[in-house]
Amino acid sequence: MFNLVIVSLVLMLGFISVLFIGPASLSLEDWKTSVVFWDIRLPRALLAILVGASLGFSGAMTQALFRNPLADPALLGISGGAALAVALFIIVSPVWVLSEMIGIPLAAFGGALFSCFLLMNLSKQLSFNSIGHLLLCGIALNAFSAALIGLCIYLADDSQLRTFTFWTLGSVASANMFFVAVISFLLMSTFIFIYPLSGSINALSLGEDVAQHLGIHVTHLKMKMVISVALLCGVSVAFCGMIGFISLMAPQMVRLVLGADQKSVLIYSTFLGGFLLLIADTLARTLALPAEMPVGIFTSLIGAPYFLYLLKKKVRG
Repeated sequence: MFNLVIVSLVLMLGFISVLFIGPASLSLEDWKTSVVFWDIRLPRALLAILVGASLGFSGAMTQALFRNPLADPALLGISGGAALAVALFIIVSPVWVLSEMIGIPLAAFGGALFSCFLLMNLSKQLSFNSIGHLLLCGIALNAFSAALIGLCIYLADDSQLRTFTFWTLGSVASANMFFVAVISFLLMSTFIFIYPLSGSINALSLGEDVAQHLGIHVTHLKMKMVISVALLCGVSVAFCGMIGFISLMAPQMVRLVLGADQKSVLIYSTFLGGFLLLIADTLARTLALPAEMPVGIFTSLIGAPYFLYLLKKKVRG
């Protein structure tokens, strides 16, 4: 409990600090009436925390679900499936307002859910138990999604192309309080739904046979985790585009410090994911002033070398 209080305070201090960082300087005196503060920086900082928290939580669930510390929604093709569904929806949707408010989140959720189920079935039917086989399957799904996304880009008009291209880079610049409210509700609901099952998830990490002998309904548990991962990943992709490696790094860092107990991994991965994306977005929008780097590019530049390090460590181990 003490560690959780410390982590919460650090996240809160980071949140307050980034509100006053940017090209337009703000003082403590003028924040009450500042449009920049209330309409731009506050929703953006909140969305960065919530999306990062969702990615950290979904990453922890994915690694527990596949019993593999290198499993990740993006690496396994889940984010790619969500992106493909959104690309298809952008191209065929005749009403952009419907796409932005309702269609894109629904499409992203459906694509993520389909990809997650497809990967699980392939892993089960083809006996993909090793990290190499699992990653190869994810690479194949990502390649297939990328090919179809390329076809969508080829068929898109200029407006659709600009929208989709910027969206795929990953950014929280389009943040608004509606997005914040939606993802807050979904993250809180999913966490309340999954966290009480952390003991069962611990048993699942020992193997399905062990979990079944302990009286756990493995199929139902996996179904709940799959739907939760698809929901959080899909909504995050829908609102902010492709933001990679947060879902890989956050659970890894927590597990390195606190061990593999899912009660700790799930909750601290959520906090750490939010903190990582908040810091990444702050750096992405300030390092190249007056220009702004999409945060998805920034997280990939940091996360790709970190993943190679983890993969090398896994092979040596």
